[in-house]
Amino acid sequence: MELHNLKPAKGATHHDKRVGRGAGSGRGGYSGRGNKGAQSRSGYKSKLGFEGGQMPLQRRLPKFGFTNLKRVEYKAINLSTLDELAAKKELAAVDFEALVSAGFVSSNDKVKILGNGTLSKGLAVKAHAFSKSAEAAIVAAGGSVEKI
Repeated sequence: MELHNLKPAKGATHHDKRVGRGAGSGRGGYSGRGNKGAQSRSGYKSKLGFEGGQMPLQRRLPKFGFTNLKRVEYKAINLSTLDELAAKKELAAVDFEALVSAGFVSSNDKVKILGNGTLSKGLAVKAHAFSKSAEAAIVAAGGSVEKI
């Protein structure tokens, strides 16, 4: 087999419509575009969501809800994750930079420590926010909590 012998699989290709080639072709006259109107003209392009003058769906549906502009998004990190990280890297303190270097968060994120899991040793933890259960568990394990 050589490059000049290659052919597409049977049924993979088809011929383009030959419009405007006489009444006998089945696509003569108006060339399949119908009679008058914007769509029969060359250069016609519909706007996104345009429904032919009918009120578009995105305007028919009611607006609802509320967006709090002061909302702060936190990346959640569990105590079990902190324990694994401390054991793997033998850390006495876990701060934001350690979480970024380990790949748990990006440098743009804010971190909230959640109380899921247990700590095997006391850690000095620095983060943007803590849940009450996480804070209590860290202090009970002999560690300290510091908000950034």
